[in-house]
Amino acid sequence: MSTAVARTELVRTFRSMASTVELRVVDPSPAADAAMDRAEAVVLEVARRCTRFDDDSALSRMNRDPGSFHLVPAVLADAIEEAGRAHRASDGLFDPRVLDTLLEWGYDRTFADVVAQTTTGAAAGPTGLPVDLLDETPVESVPAPRPRPAWDPVVLPGNGRRMARPGAALDLGGIAKGLAVRWAAAELAGSGASVLVDAGGDLMLGGGGPDGTGWRVGVEDPHAEDVATTDPGVDEASPSSPEPPVLVLELTDLGCATSSVRRRRWRSAGGWVHHLVDPRTSLPGGAGLASVTVVHADPAWAEVWSKTLFLVGEDDVAREAERRGLAAAWVSADGRIGSSAAMDPYVLWRAR
Repeated sequence: MSTAVARTELVRTFRSMASTVELRVVDPSPAADAAMDRAEAVVLEVARRCTRFDDDSALSRMNRDPGSFHLVPAVLADAIEEAGRAHRASDGLFDPRVLDTLLEWGYDRTFADVVAQTTTGAAAGPTGLPVDLLDETPVESVPAPRPRPAWDPVVLPGNGRRMARPGAALDLGGIAKGLAVRWAAAELAGSGASVLVDAGGDLMLGGGGPDGTGWRVGVEDPHAEDVATTDPGVDEASPSSPEPPVLVLELTDLGCATSSVRRRRWRSAGGWVHHLVDPRTSLPGGAGLASVTVVHADPAWAEVWSKTLFLVGEDDVAREAERRGLAAAWVSADGRIGSSAAMDPYVLWRAR
C-alpha cells in the first residue's frame, strides 16, 4: 500500500533485485497511485525475467543454450540489446559474459548465500582489494587470463516476445537494474511535480525534488564501518545516515549509480575476489579504487559507465572520465576523492 508522507509526498517501498526499491512522488496527482502500480510492476517484471538466480527465469533458460535463438519476453530482449550497445560503447569493458568467471568463483547463488565474511577498514593492495584480504598466491579458482572475442548478440525486432541469441551465458544484474529504474521512472513521469526511483542506490531523479531545487544524494563512503543506504532528499547531517557521505550531490532530471566493492566481495579458494570482473583478464578489476559514481541522463547508462570507469582502475579513471565527458567521482582504495570537471557542478559538499 502507498502511504502519504507529510502532505505533499507519496512513497512506496518494496523488495526486488536484492534491494529495497523506493518510489516517490512529490505533490502527487490523482493518477499517482496507478502510476506507482505500473512502476512497481515494471521492476518486478524485470527482476523475474532477467535474474540468473532462478532456474526457471527467461534468462536462465536462455543461458543453458546461448548459441541458439530463444523466444524471450520483450524486457529480456531489450536488456540484451542495451547490454550489447554498452559493450560496444565501452570498448568491451562492459561485458556481461563474465558470468563464467563469477561461477568459477562460487557466485552461483544470491550474494547473501555466497558471503561467509567481510572485512572493512584495510589499506588497498594491487588489485584494489584490502591487502589483509589477499595472500601472495593466486586464487585457485581464478582462470588464467584469456582474451574474449567481440560480442554482438542478435535480437530480432518486434513487439511482445522476441527472438534472441546471446552467444554466451550472461549476467545482466547491473544493467537490468538500471533499466528497471529507467522504465519505472517513465511510468511515474507526469504523476506529480517530481519523482524518484531508487533501486538499492541506482537512481532516477525527476524534477526538483521536495524543495524544488534538486534532489540531494549522499554518495556513501566505501571505507565507512557502517555504510548507510543512499537516501536522496536528506543531507549529510541527517540522523538516518550514521556515517557521513563522501559527497553530497544536487541533481535534477538525472540518473545516478555507484559501482563499489564495499559490499560484494567474498573469499574464493583462499583468496578474495569481488563482483566487478575485468573481462580483459578474468580477474577482479578496479586496481586502486574503492568506488566510482556516475551521473547521467539515463540511469542504465549511469550504471554502465560507473562500472566501466571502475574497471580502468585508479591510474586511468580521471583520464577516461574526461575523455568521455562523464560526470564522475571516485574514491581510491586509500580514501582519496576525485571527480571529473563534468561532475563538479553537481557537488554541494565533499568530505575532503
